[in-house]
Amino acid sequence: MTQSSYPALRMRRARASAWSRAMFAENRLSPSDFIWPLFVTEGDGVEEPIGALPGVSRWSVDGIVARAREARDAGIPCLALFPNTQADRRSDDGAEALNPDNLMCRAIRAIKDAVPDIGVLTDVALDPYTAHGQDGLLDDRGYVLNDATVDVLIGQSLNQAAAGADIIAPSDMMDGRVGAIRAALEGEGHVNVQIMSYAAKYASAFYGPFRDAVGSRGLLKGDKKNYQMDPANGQEALREVALDLAEGADSVMVKPGLPYLDIIARVKDQFAVPVFAYQVSGEYAMIEHAAAAGAGDRDALVLETLMAFKRAGCSGVLTYHALHAARLLGA
Repeated sequence: MTQSSYPALRMRRARASAWSRAMFAENRLSPSDFIWPLFVTEGDGVEEPIGALPGVSRWSVDGIVARAREARDAGIPCLALFPNTQADRRSDDGAEALNPDNLMCRAIRAIKDAVPDIGVLTDVALDPYTAHGQDGLLDDRGYVLNDATVDVLIGQSLNQAAAGADIIAPSDMMDGRVGAIRAALEGEGHVNVQIMSYAAKYASAFYGPFRDAVGSRGLLKGDKKNYQMDPANGQEALREVALDLAEGADSVMVKPGLPYLDIIARVKDQFAVPVFAYQVSGEYAMIEHAAAAGAGDRDALVLETLMAFKRAGCSGVLTYHALHAARLLGA
């Protein structure tokens, strides 16, 4: 690449005024870039603030519908739902995931009845339903069984699709689950239900507040390292993405977000498919605590981190800051 040299070329010329900076911006943020994760709980008129996630609450179904209206009005196209299943409905086999009247399905139907023009993404994994907090079924040694778990995930996916889910998002990291779910959706006529696979989901230290939100932290026995990815590995992430795309994923996700921007960029460069990032609970909490301590301006921190995902190649971001960021951008 041939360029002029200073002073014929002054890189600061294009930065000298706001109109010029706007004109030369390589990436732009919009409310349509965001997916807003929401936590559903039992009851009516219930809001339960989550201590580990300042500003985030669990909402009963009626509250989730109100949040859906807020999202629509702010230009956010899609919600991601996560249930806080009551303890007496959790079991070793996660059978509540197959209940057509479970908390997740009731929330899906309520949103679709009240706000039909917003998308609903649903988590597919068994950790919100198991008594042991793992994402799948266990053998006698506590090892998560792959194929037996996939059989349950198929039923869970069909259950959510029948309730009206628009995007099925398997977060379990079982081998072969995307192809099995895709075949089942096609077989039941859910041909337009998308799959956004958690293709590169790492065994991360950033998930703690989320586990509080869905009530699984105190239940979890051991860790999830035998199915979630090793943070040391990058090439393995590309293999995981390739497999999920071959099995029928419409889009892929990298999780967590900021610590894995390199993975996002490599996936986008190699596959040129829609790539999403999950700015996870620990990332959100760090921004909130930093701002509360006076270590940075909250609005600026939120928008800068979200722009980092766009610059890395993301089509969109799951973020608990979605509504706040959308309102900032619409101001």
